[in-house]
Amino acid sequence: MNAPRRAQRRLTAEEHDVVRDVQTLNLHRMLHLGLVDPVPNPSPMSEDEGAWVRAHVWPGFLRLIDDGYAWGYWRWSMCERGTCRNCLARRCDLCVHRQKGHPDACDNQDAVHSHRGRMVATLILRPGGETCAWTCRCSCPKDSAPHPAPPRAPAPDRNQRPALPRQRDAAPAPDGQDTLPGL
Repeated sequence: MNAPRRAQRRLTAEEHDVVRDVQTLNLHRMLHLGLVDPVPNPSPMSEDEGAWVRAHVWPGFLRLIDDGYAWGYWRWSMCERGTCRNCLARRCDLCVHRQKGHPDACDNQDAVHSHRGRMVATLILRPGGETCAWTCRCSCPKDSAPHPAPPRAPAPDRNQRPALPRQRDAAPAPDGQDTLPGL
Protein backbone atom coordinates (compact mmCIF):
# COMPACT_ATOMS: atom_id res chain seq x y z
CA MET A 1 0.00 0.00 0.00
CA ASN A 2 1.55 3.22 -1.20
CA ALA A 3 0.69 6.43 0.57
CA PRO A 4 0.17 9.42 -1.72
CA ARG A 5 3.32 11.46 -2.08
CA ARG A 6 3.07 14.94 -0.64
CA ALA A 7 3.87 17.83 -2.94
CA GLN A 8 7.33 19.26 -3.43
CA ARG A 9 7.90 22.42 -1.41
CA ARG A 10 9.05 25.48 -3.36
CA LEU A 11 11.57 27.63 -1.53
CA THR A 12 10.90 31.35 -1.21
CA ALA A 13 13.57 33.89 -2.14
CA GLU A 14 14.45 34.31 1.55
CA GLU A 15 14.76 30.54 1.99
CA HIS A 16 17.07 30.36 -1.05
CA ASP A 17 19.29 32.95 0.67
CA VAL A 18 19.38 30.84 3.84
CA VAL A 19 20.38 27.72 1.89
CA ARG A 20 23.00 29.64 -0.11
CA ASP A 21 24.69 30.77 3.13
CA VAL A 22 25.20 27.20 4.43
CA GLN A 23 28.79 25.95 4.46
CA THR A 24 29.61 23.93 1.35
CA LEU A 25 30.15 20.59 3.11
CA ASN A 26 26.84 20.85 4.97
CA LEU A 27 25.12 21.95 1.76
CA HIS A 28 26.34 18.76 0.07
CA ARG A 29 25.04 16.75 3.01
CA MET A 30 21.71 18.57 2.82
CA LEU A 31 21.48 17.75 -0.89
CA HIS A 32 22.35 14.10 -0.27
CA LEU A 33 19.83 13.73 2.56
CA GLY A 34 16.96 15.63 0.91
CA LEU A 35 17.04 18.39 3.54
CA VAL A 36 17.20 21.39 1.21
CA ASP A 37 13.41 21.61 1.05
CA PRO A 38 11.98 19.46 3.88
CA VAL A 39 8.20 19.21 4.14
CA PRO A 40 7.15 19.21 7.81
CA ASN A 41 4.35 17.07 9.18
CA PRO A 42 1.79 18.78 11.41
CA SER A 43 3.25 19.24 14.89
CA PRO A 44 1.57 19.88 18.22
CA MET A 45 4.50 22.16 19.05
CA SER A 46 4.88 25.61 17.50
CA GLU A 47 8.19 26.69 15.96
CA ASP A 48 8.84 29.01 18.95
CA GLU A 49 8.24 26.16 21.41
CA GLY A 50 10.55 23.93 19.38
CA ALA A 51 13.24 26.62 19.40
CA TRP A 52 12.97 26.86 23.18
CA VAL A 53 13.33 23.07 23.56
CA ARG A 54 16.37 23.04 21.26
CA ALA A 55 17.97 25.92 23.18
CA HIS A 56 17.24 24.75 26.74
CA VAL A 57 16.74 20.97 26.65
CA TRP A 58 18.82 19.55 23.83
CA PRO A 59 22.40 18.67 24.78
CA GLY A 60 25.18 20.58 23.06
CA PHE A 61 26.15 17.82 20.61
CA LEU A 62 22.62 17.77 19.14
CA ARG A 63 22.58 21.55 18.74
CA LEU A 64 26.04 21.58 17.16
CA ILE A 65 24.99 19.18 14.39
CA ASP A 66 21.51 20.63 13.97
CA ASP A 67 22.79 24.20 13.66
CA GLY A 68 25.02 23.27 10.71
CA TYR A 69 22.01 22.70 8.47
CA ALA A 70 19.73 25.44 7.16
CA TRP A 71 16.53 23.83 8.50
CA GLY A 72 18.16 21.59 11.09
CA TYR A 73 19.17 17.94 10.99
CA TRP A 74 17.60 16.13 13.94
CA ARG A 75 14.19 17.71 13.36
CA TRP A 76 13.30 15.70 10.24
CA SER A 77 12.13 12.14 9.93
CA MET A 78 12.56 10.25 6.67
CA CYS A 79 9.00 10.96 5.50
CA GLU A 80 9.57 14.72 5.86
CA ARG A 81 12.56 14.92 3.54
CA GLY A 82 12.18 16.84 0.30
CA THR A 83 13.67 16.60 -3.17
CA CYS A 84 16.81 14.64 -4.01
CA ARG A 85 19.90 16.41 -5.31
CA ASN A 86 19.55 15.09 -8.87
CA CYS A 87 15.96 16.28 -9.29
CA LEU A 88 16.90 19.69 -7.85
CA ALA A 89 19.55 19.88 -10.59
CA ARG A 90 16.87 18.94 -13.18
CA ARG A 91 18.49 15.52 -13.75
CA CYS A 92 15.41 13.48 -13.00
CA ASP A 93 16.85 10.62 -15.06
CA LEU A 94 19.35 10.25 -12.19
CA CYS A 95 16.80 10.53 -9.36
CA VAL A 96 18.20 8.87 -6.23
CA HIS A 97 15.15 6.69 -5.74
CA ARG A 98 14.98 5.67 -9.40
CA GLN A 99 18.64 4.67 -9.17
CA LYS A 100 18.03 2.54 -6.07
CA GLY A 101 14.74 1.17 -7.31
CA HIS A 102 13.06 2.00 -3.99
CA PRO A 103 12.73 4.80 -1.45
CA ASP A 104 14.94 5.11 1.62
CA ALA A 105 13.20 3.71 4.69
CA CYS A 106 14.19 3.95 8.33
CA ASP A 107 14.22 0.98 10.71
CA ASN A 108 11.53 2.46 12.97
CA GLN A 109 14.03 2.98 15.77
CA ASP A 110 15.92 5.94 17.11
CA ALA A 111 18.67 6.33 19.66
CA VAL A 112 18.27 7.90 23.11
CA HIS A 113 21.45 9.76 24.08
CA SER A 114 22.85 10.81 27.43
CA HIS A 115 23.85 14.42 28.07
CA ARG A 116 27.37 13.51 26.88
CA GLY A 117 26.21 12.07 23.57
CA ARG A 118 26.50 8.38 24.41
CA MET A 119 23.67 6.16 23.19
CA VAL A 120 21.93 4.69 26.23
CA ALA A 121 18.78 3.12 24.78
CA THR A 122 16.83 2.47 21.62
CA LEU A 123 13.47 4.11 21.19
CA ILE A 124 10.95 2.39 18.91
CA LEU A 125 9.08 5.28 17.37
CA ARG A 126 6.39 3.34 15.55
CA PRO A 127 5.73 0.11 17.43
CA GLY A 128 2.97 -0.82 14.96
CA GLY A 129 5.63 -1.43 12.32
CA GLU A 130 4.72 1.43 10.00
CA THR A 131 7.70 2.39 7.91
CA CYS A 132 8.86 5.94 7.60
CA ALA A 133 10.18 6.34 4.06
CA TRP A 134 11.74 9.12 2.04
CA THR A 135 10.55 9.23 -1.54
CA CYS A 136 11.89 12.18 -3.51
CA ARG A 137 9.19 14.88 -3.70
CA CYS A 138 9.84 15.67 -7.36
CA SER A 139 6.88 14.79 -9.56
CA CYS A 140 9.04 12.81 -11.99
CA PRO A 141 8.14 9.10 -12.28
CA LYS A 142 10.22 6.94 -9.96
CA ASP A 143 9.63 3.54 -11.47
CA SER A 144 8.46 3.87 -15.07
CA ALA A 145 11.70 4.73 -16.87
CA PRO A 146 14.62 2.35 -17.15
CA HIS A 147 17.65 3.11 -15.06
CA PRO A 148 20.28 5.03 -17.00
CA ALA A 149 23.29 2.98 -17.99
CA PRO A 150 26.53 3.76 -16.14
CA PRO A 151 29.07 5.74 -18.16
CA ARG A 152 31.34 3.60 -20.28
CA ALA A 153 35.10 3.74 -19.96
CA PRO A 154 36.76 5.49 -22.90
CA ALA A 155 38.08 3.20 -25.61
CA PRO A 156 41.85 2.75 -25.51
CA ASP A 157 43.86 4.79 -27.98
CA ARG A 158 45.29 2.41 -30.57
CA ASN A 159 48.24 4.70 -31.24
CA GLN A 160 49.34 4.68 -27.61
CA ARG A 161 52.04 2.18 -26.69
CA PRO A 162 51.05 -0.37 -24.06
CA ALA A 163 52.54 0.09 -20.63
CA LEU A 164 55.44 -2.23 -19.88
CA PRO A 165 55.37 -4.23 -16.65
CA ARG A 166 57.50 -2.68 -13.91
CA GLN A 167 60.79 -4.39 -13.20
CA ARG A 168 61.67 -5.33 -9.64
CA ASP A 169 64.46 -3.33 -8.06
CA ALA A 170 66.35 -6.33 -6.76
CA ALA A 171 66.76 -9.87 -7.96
CA PRO A 172 65.15 -12.63 -5.87
CA ALA A 173 67.30 -14.18 -3.17
CA PRO A 174 68.94 -17.53 -3.87
CA ASP A 175 67.03 -20.68 -2.96
CA GLY A 176 63.70 -18.79 -3.33
CA GLN A 177 64.01 -17.06 0.07
CA ASP A 178 62.63 -13.56 0.32
CA THR A 179 64.86 -11.00 1.96
CA LEU A 180 64.00 -7.60 3.35
CA PRO A 181 66.46 -4.77 2.83
CA GLY A 182 68.49 -3.94 5.90
CA LEU A 183 67.90 -7.29 7.63
